[in-house]
Amino acid sequence: MKITIEGADKDFAENLVALAAAHDAELTVATVDTSWTVERATRYLRSLTAGARRFAEMVVVDGDGYLDADQLRAAVGKLNGPTVALSRTIPRGVRKGWWPEGISAPITPVYDPDNPSWHKNIAYEMSSEDVPVFRSAIAALATGRGAPVAPEPPAPWSGEAPSAFDLPPGWGAGDNVPRAMLDESGTDSMAGSNSEHA
Repeated sequence: MKITIEGADKDFAENLVALAAAHDAELTVATVDTSWTVERATRYLRSLTAGARRFAEMVVVDGDGYLDADQLRAAVGKLNGPTVALSRTIPRGVRKGWWPEGISAPITPVYDPDNPSWHKNIAYEMSSEDVPVFRSAIAALATGRGAPVAPEPPAPWSGEAPSAFDLPPGWGAGDNVPRAMLDESGTDSMAGSNSEHA
């Protein structure tokens, strides 16, 4: 039997192993660290739009993890764009392997407790554990010494440059392929067309 538990914290995993051991069962638990590191925070900030990055920097630096929505609106205007960018960065990072599935959004909205049915955000906050991590990432980006990011590997080079006269991929030899030809005579290649020249 195989049981998979995702997003469990370390304490839960230890308790689960102890419970299995108490019943003489074999159990292997693989945990994934879903906490924010400086490298992950740097990647997160680097992947944001300029407005969303300013938004995040204000929550971390100006608000020390908590900033009123009105202050953010005064600085960046409407919050729709930055908040959408913040929310889309998490799943994109999971798809690209930048951080594990189950990582929490670093910045979350704070709703008005006096009016719970209307979800107007009164502030945005970051957990106290994440604030120093993101401060370090912001400082690293500001000094140009961002956490090292593995570059994309270059495409393999075969040693031959493709010819401009080769058929484009997906085209057959008998197809009517549009071609661009270089006219080296120094005359306008369109001179013989329906245009008039003086």
